[in-house]
Amino acid sequence: MTLCIISDMEFVKVEESDLRKPIMIAAMQDMGNVASIAIDFINKNIHTKLFRYAYPPYPDYVVDTGGQIEYKRLKWEYRYANDLIIFGGGQGQPQTNTELYELCDDVIGVAKQYSAHLIYTLGAFHTDRITGKQPRTLFTTTSPELTQQVSKMGFETTPGSSLITGFNGLILGFAKINGIQGIGLYGEINDPTIPQYRAAKSVLQTLEKLTYLKFGNLDELDAMAEAVDNEINKMRK
Repeated sequence: MTLCIISDMEFVKVEESDLRKPIMIAAMQDMGNVASIAIDFINKNIHTKLFRYAYPPYPDYVVDTGGQIEYKRLKWEYRYANDLIIFGGGQGQPQTNTELYELCDDVIGVAKQYSAHLIYTLGAFHTDRITGKQPRTLFTTTSPELTQQVSKMGFETTPGSSLITGFNGLILGFAKINGIQGIGLYGEINDPTIPQYRAAKSVLQTLEKLTYLKFGNLDELDAMAEAVDNEINKMRK
């Protein structure tokens, strides 16, 4: 069997949607899996429907499951429900700047196609502040006017000046240069190496308040966080 190596992103349309002027939520796996946990939770609970997906080039690794390897291509999905477009979640991010820019450009293209007026992105904010069981969600936006509006609702901006790398930062830049408003919501985490369900819950709570939508029973994420805590405590004994 001859394997044809794909050097560029591949985008596949599954069906057309009749959405007009939806809100878009676009985020990919990051520190503590905050964005993936949040996106996957939304998709599961509001029963979104697949209408498009993106294939990155073939991965440069295989997964050893213990005596047997798995080799499969990643797929990042565009899904919709009601007045929402949801992109991302799952595993991985683009591995090169070219792939990242190509993916961000496609997300913006989809937003324009359906006249999306606002893009939210989600992710983690690594902090030295001990978050305990109640991490905060901090925000940033694409304009001073939008920042002022969100601040008036009682939410706290990200502190100072910093770089937001990867898709969950760059998509805001693409939104800004394309005349689309964007808001980034980032949940505080202390340890980026373990799944941060409480940070994902905090982000979703903030998103619900900003969008006036409900994404399901967020207490599920507390139970998952407790399970992670229990595993960590067992390993420390």
